Amino acid sequence: MAKSGYTRPPPVAEDTAALPAPSAVLYVANCGPAVGLTHDDVAAAFGAFGEVEGVSAADDSGARVIVRFREPAAAGAAMAALHGRPCGRLSGRVLHIRYSVPAPPKAAVAVSAPPVALSSSELGIPGIHLVQEFVTAAEEQELLAAVDSRPWKRLAKRRVQHYGYEFLYETRNVDSKQFLGELPSFVSKVLDKIVTFPGVKNCTGKLVDQLTVNEYPCGVGLSPHIDTHSAFEEMIFSLSLAGPCIMEFRQYPKGSWRAPSVVSGADEGSIQDPQCTRKAVFLPPRSMLLMSGEGRYAWHHYIPHHKVDDVAGQVIKRNSRRVSFTLRKVRMGLCECEYGQFCDSQSK
Repeated sequence: MAKSGYTRPPPVAEDTAALPAPSAVLYVANCGPAVGLTHDDVAAAFGAFGEVEGVSAADDSGARVIVRFREPAAAGAAMAALHGRPCGRLSGRVLHIRYSVPAPPKAAVAVSAPPVALSSSELGIPGIHLVQEFVTAAEEQELLAAVDSRPWKRLAKRRVQHYGYEFLYETRNVDSKQFLGELPSFVSKVLDKIVTFPGVKNCTGKLVDQLTVNEYPCGVGLSPHIDTHSAFEEMIFSLSLAGPCIMEFRQYPKGSWRAPSVVSGADEGSIQDPQCTRKAVFLPPRSMLLMSGEGRYAWHHYIPHHKVDDVAGQVIKRNSRRVSFTLRKVRMGLCECEYGQFCDSQSK
């Protein structure tokens, strides 16, 4: 029987013929926080077909969700009505729906995002320090104007600039013999400030000598990785400008300096290790993050590819661009840190 104000259209034969047997759980693609739709929005839209017990993330993409109905018939009605069609209640997005597979491969098990900390003390990873409003709004505009007046190098999804030494993405290293010159004058104020940054250790020489500027368009993130031990010294600074993001940290006890997604080729957002520890922190514009010690050497850091982030229950849209200044000191020898499991100098 049709619900009030709703007439159930016939199912799409070519899409449903090969689907698994009906269940009360649907996998729905092209909706979620990354496209501006909260889980409550999704629950309200699907609630037109029956009682929804819950909506959860299908993976870390932010654009795929799991909708769990109380009754399989309601799930079937929702699929028949919404699969492959624009949904007016969800901003007209065309949804791609299938019944949830009961036992997906281990590498593709969905995991929910970790809670997002608002400070480094709340994050609780040794060696990670965050200072908000590290530069003023006026200084932020000066820094952005300086890099925008210089040539960018285009990568697949973002633009970069390198100073001091060029970072080689193919090897995730630098050529220490190819010195590009001193760091530009437009970062002099930043260099003066980081000397007094919390967690900075005594340094007899230059604290940093390499700068990579990254410009991330809205929705573009960063794959999980540990900055190569043999390439850079212990302290790595990251200044966020123009827009916010979430940075997630992952520690794989059975892993190495290569993230499991890099080794297996799996979707970086769907890797689940029962022993993997995941934490996240919010990086607002003008904040400076320092990664050192355990946090630098033994935790993979990762920026989810989202257009919208959920921070303490608040939906925060990313800006049209985010620019980061990553400041590091090039290592001139082998790394002898205490985290050999994650160290390319000590691992074979």
